[in-house]
Amino acid sequence: MRQLDRRSSDEWEQQVAGTIYALRRRVLTPDVKETLVSTRGFHVKNPESRTILETVGSSFLTGLSSAAGARRVTDVDTDLAPLPTRFQGFAYEGAAMGFALVDALTPGTPRRSAEFLAGTGDRHVYMAYVGIGWALARLPKLLWRRALAGATDPLLRWLVHDGYGFHQAYFRTAEYVHGQRAVTDFPWPPEGPTAYAGRAIDQGIGRATWFVAGCDPTVAADLIDRFPAARHEDLYSGAGLAATYAGGCTADELRVFLARAGEHAPFVAQASAFAAQARIRAGLLVPHTELATQVFCRASAADAGRVTDELIPAGPDASGRPAYEVWRRAVAARFRAAARVQP
Repeated sequence: MRQLDRRSSDEWEQQVAGTIYALRRRVLTPDVKETLVSTRGFHVKNPESRTILETVGSSFLTGLSSAAGARRVTDVDTDLAPLPTRFQGFAYEGAAMGFALVDALTPGTPRRSAEFLAGTGDRHVYMAYVGIGWALARLPKLLWRRALAGATDPLLRWLVHDGYGFHQAYFRTAEYVHGQRAVTDFPWPPEGPTAYAGRAIDQGIGRATWFVAGCDPTVAADLIDRFPAARHEDLYSGAGLAATYAGGCTADELRVFLARAGEHAPFVAQASAFAAQARIRAGLLVPHTELATQVFCRASAADAGRVTDELIPAGPDASGRPAYEVWRRAVAARFRAAARVQP
């Protein structure tokens, strides 16, 4: 009788837990309609680019949903394995957002993001830090500390800002893209530098601008050029990363975008190299990334990605620039000659 009681109790607990996980998944995952180009009001270049952007969005939500409802952190690997190589990185970005949200909203010590990053999330670390930034955009500031518990890398933590900026530009496009709203008071990391937080957020806004423009390089450049000139470097860099990672362009279109970037072309190349290394580290290299580095960096994806690893700095420079910006500038300098517009 005691064994039957214990078995009934275990089954009841499993049912309750399953209900909680399912409810968490439902509450934390937006409707997929929110990622439709028609819902967002983004530019439509052609049916192919529309499909790419909408599949990116649905893949992201697949990862978010998986993490939000996961019993174990490793469950997401099983859930996301069937996704096409091209879109798995976006799904892991969504998973990182999901784990950060659950850490922020669930009682107890936040552990899921850290466990994820210590496991298979390490291969997707760049996208994972971006995903944590998405979570911040959905949470009140009093919960940020819990959501950020896994974001301990002093070099990569600025990708959190990139994710925050992308979210704001993607969901609040009129305000952050067409209205060119700048973020000047971002409170993390508490030691600053606060001014650089705004710049890293602009890199995310630039990345989202590529989506807003529907992968059309002329539309993307037109949108960026309406911002104050001081913001162009980071915005063009972000858009270059999106063009390389998400794709949606021909070689000729990529050359148009590089030409429109003008003096900021080296930072388009820098971001392209970062995107290539993110895909290579995750084992997700695809042809459109190879094409983009050939145009932006005049190098293979492997060679461009290798440069980013070679130039990782030891820390901030003497002027106080964060290590992440030191890194970006070193990579941009390496590709400065390559980023000149090709005839």
